[in-house]
Amino acid sequence: MINRIAGVFARRGYNIESLAVGLNEDKALFTIVVSGTERVEDLSKEPQVERELMLIKVHADPEHRAEIKWLVDIFRAKIVDISENSVTIEVTGDPGKMVAVQRNLSKFGIKEIARTGKIALRREKMGASAPFWRYSATSYPDLEGRMPIDALVAAKNRNPISGNEITAGGDVYPIEPSDGFTFNQVLDAHWGVLDNEDTSGIRSHTLSMLVNDAPGVLNIVTGVFARRGYNIQSLAVGHAEVEGISRITTVVPGTDESIAKLVQQLYKLVDLHEVRDITHLPFAERELMLIKIAVNAAARRDVLDIASIFRARAVDVSDHTITLELTGDLDKMVALQRLLEPYGICEVARTGRIALIRESGVDSKYLRGYSFPL
Repeated sequence: MINRIAGVFARRGYNIESLAVGLNEDKALFTIVVSGTERVEDLSKEPQVERELMLIKVHADPEHRAEIKWLVDIFRAKIVDISENSVTIEVTGDPGKMVAVQRNLSKFGIKEIARTGKIALRREKMGASAPFWRYSATSYPDLEGRMPIDALVAAKNRNPISGNEITAGGDVYPIEPSDGFTFNQVLDAHWGVLDNEDTSGIRSHTLSMLVNDAPGVLNIVTGVFARRGYNIQSLAVGHAEVEGISRITTVVPGTDESIAKLVQQLYKLVDLHEVRDITHLPFAERELMLIKIAVNAAARRDVLDIASIFRARAVDVSDHTITLELTGDLDKMVALQRLLEPYGICEVARTGRIALIRESGVDSKYLRGYSFPL
């Protein structure tokens, strides 16, 4: 599917500036920024919450670390890895903030950059009438008492999706059919990613590629995956540290042998400069999610309490919704979305995962589950 969509832009000579994809087995949300074209659903002229995620690795000599830390605090960024000669920084914000961060850190010397595409959700209008309470009685408990008990039971047991439309891996939310109001299906919180190696040796592999920033390159790269039957679980495209070069970070399931053959095929592409399978190396990975939840004044406090535990930030609030921004690894995304499902999830926009190798050599995955003395 990614190859087909990229092919539409490639055949018409359009250059994709950034791409963020949240994937499921049978559903996906694409957020694409294209030079000089109209999107399939153009949000550029509407009030919107737009965010982008960037991992940037800079040279950090001891005499410059205090200034780097000062800039990190100013831009509300986070240091995710630090070594003897470099620092890796995570920053989220709109594209203008990304440019400002990159310019201020360029004087220290930028080693690597991994960026997601921009994701966006509409800002809800204050005072607008929207029957979001039908998503869940948890968000609007005061309305539950006004409905007949038989109607409540029937609403909980009713499934608006027919049996032919339900897939084994998809996640659907049973909701009450509305009159003249469209409910969007929300992606499953966990879209089939293989975290651990199974008995056949298949696991999720993270590939980092540097390609020319030119029309049709993404279609050529994804075509290699499509022709050989590889399923792309995650994909993020953004400008790299060198002008005219983009970095593609993708997660693909397969065995070590099959992925090695895939890497060999990718190296045959003219527009590809470098591809690395960093799965077995210590690396910092991050993903960005915008999630809009249906809440009223009574439920808003509970949602904000849950958000504070996950260090998520509220980026938009209306009379009937609240939009949160969260960065972290896949497990963090899954946990927050699962906890917010009872309140009613209106929309979710997720970037693909981006990753940079940890210069410190510390693999944080092996530190999970260990308790250290205080």
